[in-house]
Amino acid sequence: MRNIKITYQYDGSDFYGLQKLKNRRTVQGEFEKFLKIIFKEEIKLISAGRTDRGVHALFQVSNFVTKNMSLDIKKLKYILNRGLPNDINILNIEEVELDFHSRFCVQDRAYIYKMSHIKNPFKHKKIKIVREKIDVNKLQEILNPLIGEHDFDSFRKTESEINHSIREIKEIRCYEENEEIIVYIKANAFLQSMVRVIIGSALAVYFGQREKDYIIKKLKNPNVNCEKILAEPEGLYLYEINYY
Repeated sequence: MRNIKITYQYDGSDFYGLQKLKNRRTVQGEFEKFLKIIFKEEIKLISAGRTDRGVHALFQVSNFVTKNMSLDIKKLKYILNRGLPNDINILNIEEVELDFHSRFCVQDRAYIYKMSHIKNPFKHKKIKIVREKIDVNKLQEILNPLIGEHDFDSFRKTESEINHSIREIKEIRCYEENEEIIVYIKANAFLQSMVRVIIGSALAVYFGQREKDYIIKKLKNPNVNCEKILAEPEGLYLYEINYY
């Protein structure tokens, strides 16, 4: 048996997310369909982090186990990049120990969320357009209470199957780059749609649609059934994955 690790990126605009879905175009579905042809066996792709429909990945890691002992790893990168659709790009492929698991061996992950007040028709599937230029210092102050270990039950989708909602956000950083406002969030793990709820809540406070202590109240009173303000998916990118 061989365990193969793939590092790659994708434009999520035309995918129904990463996870395989029946009769839907997904990242996992595209990989498994093509890998089955290459290896002539059913392949189960394991991934470091799921992404929702329309969410992108600048850095994603997956692995799969195969019985095929002969295919050259260097050739596999070339074959995948030629055969997979153009909205997926392979960065690296390597053979790893059999106990490596792309999800359970993760130490922490990071996402970025991109926003701009400048309308650009060529980026409308890659960035959230906001009504006015954002003050990064003001937005940083709104987000700061989320740093640390908290019960993030109020910051996830209601239908999430995960029972435990304690997570540690290690870093939140807001900065401006090329007329875009970027929010970087690193945590030991994320709940389903957690980043989108965080960004949606923070922007609601920033633009005066919710009270200033809205986020603090949600942290103090965790409730999976509470109001969720979900930011659009197009501004969200899986950005960084670190392993033990």
